[in-house]
Amino acid sequence: MENHTIPCFWMRGGTSKAGCFVEDSLPPEVSEQDKLLCRIYGSSDPSGRQINGMGGGTSTTSKAMIVGKRAGEKNSVNYTFCQVETATNAVDRKGNCGNISSAVGPFAIENGLVDEITEPVTKVKIFNTNTQKTIVSHVPVKAGKVVYNGDFSISGVPSTGARIQLDFLSPGGAVTGKLLPTGQPKDVIDVPGYGPTEITIVDAANPLVFVRAADLGLTGNELPAEIDSNAKLLDRMLAIREAAAVLIGLAKDMHDAKHNSQAVPKFCFIASPMGYTSLSGQAVSANAIDIQARMLSMGKLHPVLAITGGVCIGVAAKIPGTLVHEIAGSCSEKDELNIGHCSGVLSVSAEVESQNGELKVLNGTVYRTARVLMRGDIDFN
Repeated sequence: MENHTIPCFWMRGGTSKAGCFVEDSLPPEVSEQDKLLCRIYGSSDPSGRQINGMGGGTSTTSKAMIVGKRAGEKNSVNYTFCQVETATNAVDRKGNCGNISSAVGPFAIENGLVDEITEPVTKVKIFNTNTQKTIVSHVPVKAGKVVYNGDFSISGVPSTGARIQLDFLSPGGAVTGKLLPTGQPKDVIDVPGYGPTEITIVDAANPLVFVRAADLGLTGNELPAEIDSNAKLLDRMLAIREAAAVLIGLAKDMHDAKHNSQAVPKFCFIASPMGYTSLSGQAVSANAIDIQARMLSMGKLHPVLAITGGVCIGVAAKIPGTLVHEIAGSCSEKDELNIGHCSGVLSVSAEVESQNGELKVLNGTVYRTARVLMRGDIDFN
């Protein structure tokens, strides 16, 4: 029988892993791409383990990125992010992944998609097709090659690497077209089965629906095992997320939100600083953080913090009246906001200003590391 293979890199970007593909190596039709990705990853596995494919059985290890040269623009590429479901044959392309975004620049350079390489840093302009937003990646290079080794560390990765700066340009309204999708910094929604809940929805890099940890009966320093084992609490969180999706027009009803818009909006509960022990055993002092945040990813508590989520939190802290601004307090005015999450601390910067009475987000900046795990051909028979 004929073997079917496709060139592929497997890369770590930040705290996630993804199969990385040059756009021209894939079929042009999105539906065919999605079928191919599900086959490669071993999706439609009722156990969710993706045992018959390359997927890792978790949301952070079942991701893909598709990169192609952007015509007419120097050192510029198109990048599409795909969240591949683990248990079903579905691929969600509604939002972006900030962690995987950190692997795009290095991948583009390695695959000859960048016109001019400069030392010690090459800037790669990345147009994310999911959100129609631009990210500028500052990639360390030496002798024309990407530098992966370095002494920069990020929470959730047990090694150091070269620092990659990511500037998310004008990230407001990435998915909904509006920084505040409801037009308000706070809303009270009636969640079916659970009643009224006060929320904030901000769309910057990705849309997030924020809820106070205290309103869920939580302290804010919980770790995945505690949340993921509480089916009733998860159902409530997901119901809030689904009701928010309907409210901002990303789904027509709760059923549609549950089955067809699982990746956005993201759900995040927040709390004031409190000392805790991270997943890696690191002691995180209350004095080291400005706010605590925990996000859901595909129905489970994210073991780290999505980078797009971090950008959104940084932006939300700059918007008076939001729950994030209220909890962060005077720390909202800092140049960098330190966010405590399950695996440690993430620092983000955001520039928000008022233009003609309307809030505009100029940029959000984070720092990541990336690494090539495999180069080769992947079999999808």
